[in-house]
Amino acid sequence: MGKIGEVILKGVELTKEFGGLRANSQVSFELNKGEILGLIGPNGAGKTTLVNMIAGNTSITSGDVFYNNKSIKGFKPFQIGRMGISRTYQIVKPFPGMTVLENVSVGAMFGSKGSKRSARQALEAAKDVVSFVGLEKYKNDRADVLNIASRKRLEIAKALAMSPEIILFDEVMAGLNLSEIDKAIELILKIRENGTTLFVIEHVMRVIKAICDRVFVLHHGEKIADGPPEKVLNDETVIKAYLGKRYKELACS
Repeated sequence: MGKIGEVILKGVELTKEFGGLRANSQVSFELNKGEILGLIGPNGAGKTTLVNMIAGNTSITSGDVFYNNKSIKGFKPFQIGRMGISRTYQIVKPFPGMTVLENVSVGAMFGSKGSKRSARQALEAAKDVVSFVGLEKYKNDRADVLNIASRKRLEIAKALAMSPEIILFDEVMAGLNLSEIDKAIELILKIRENGTTLFVIEHVMRVIKAICDRVFVLHHGEKIADGPPEKVLNDETVIKAYLGKRYKELACS
């Protein structure tokens, strides 16, 4: 694991209500600089809603989010992106009709360094990112013809091109086979080694064990556990609410 620094992102009693439905209820967390923090929980637990509140895609009903000790509550997604937080999306949607390189250059234009870049400079920055994620041979191909594994890498590349301090990953392993997952793990660890702090939503426990320094668990919108992966994944409350007896049997076999 890399060197862990001070708290860089903090959620304080975050609550989100949609009409009479409470998707998140007073969820608090801390993400330290240089850390990989995992977020797990069953479908419908409120994981993506939490990320949406952090990234500005969804308004916050109550509570607050602090980035480098500054409240970002109420900020628009593009403002938060300019500040240094980027994200991926669970459902991958590349810009249709544009090449891989052009897709990534959009991230370079609208990230933390975007205001200082010309279109040509953004394209040059995008080339480096495309190469870093292993998509160089597809750089001139239309993004919408890529297979799912390459689309996932493109989603990561778009987030990386924004030159973020933090990336919020929303299930980047979904739909990948075992070999593709192993390659994605390597890529994520490389990103962290380069100094980026990561907040990761994931359902694949092998990934959580392999990359995360800490993990917390949501169930029915509430946090039920927080700590090192080994401790959390063996917590009886977590096993009962999410992982199931079968997971425990396999883990102990």
